[in-house]
Amino acid sequence: MSMENLRKTVQFLTSITPSRNIDHPESLDIAASFIASAFQSYGCMPYEQAYTVHGQEYRNILASIGPVDAPRIIVGAHYDVCGDQPGADDNASAVAGLLELSRLLAENADKLNVRIDLAAYTLEEPPTAFTKSMGSYVHALSLRKTGTNVIGMVCLEMLGYFSEEPNSQTYPPGVPAGLLPDTGNFIAIVGRPLDALLAEQVTAGFCESSLPAHKLLMPPQIRGVDFSDHWSYWQLGFQAVMVTDTAWYRNPNYHKTTDTIDTLDFEKMAQVVQGVYNGIVRYMR
Repeated sequence: MSMENLRKTVQFLTSITPSRNIDHPESLDIAASFIASAFQSYGCMPYEQAYTVHGQEYRNILASIGPVDAPRIIVGAHYDVCGDQPGADDNASAVAGLLELSRLLAENADKLNVRIDLAAYTLEEPPTAFTKSMGSYVHALSLRKTGTNVIGMVCLEMLGYFSEEPNSQTYPPGVPAGLLPDTGNFIAIVGRPLDALLAEQVTAGFCESSLPAHKLLMPPQIRGVDFSDHWSYWQLGFQAVMVTDTAWYRNPNYHKTTDTIDTLDFEKMAQVVQGVYNGIVRYMR
């Protein structure tokens, strides 16, 4: 596991100007090309899934590892940001995790009995959030149309912000008091009750980690439970969970210009990636 790789990815993505959002497709293209090059350098042959929104072309960057005809697990993260800000935690941290995960999986491809599809999505953020213009919706729809056998989707969403301060973790109304810690020093595995098995498999990957992982199964009506690319897969009938530091319920820099690389904990980010890797390789069949 390489914290340096994680740092280099976040550094590159947050240095792109203007910000990598829907209004600056040229910046999104720089990010997409970087991701494709990283996939290729790790031995994963990348390919594009291009689509058009209001006359402008945008693209997901995809790669696959493992047996071609085996059931699939999708692991994805979005590379765009909301507005004009660097987006270190949201969502360069998760893209960095996705790329490091691709390296680990490629190096250990002989251990896989499932196919892993790695997906870097565009247009997760407003104004296209919760619409069919999300890159993840385009990808999920393509899987549904082809009748692809998908075990489940693991969404990486904000993996880098942690705090040891008491009361640094909050929750939305509807989460029972005392169910989860009030200190933001853990990673959350979030899904619906019907995603319970998938959530348990991902959470099991952290059983040997010093980083606590807590599973939260709640109805999507609870604010924040569906706030990322896993939403798209839910709409199309797939099981999906989100791996997250819980966004604004912990990170005060959410969607602000203060979401910078110096606020991230790369040691814990590395532990998150290792945990997700372990969950995929050891527990998902």
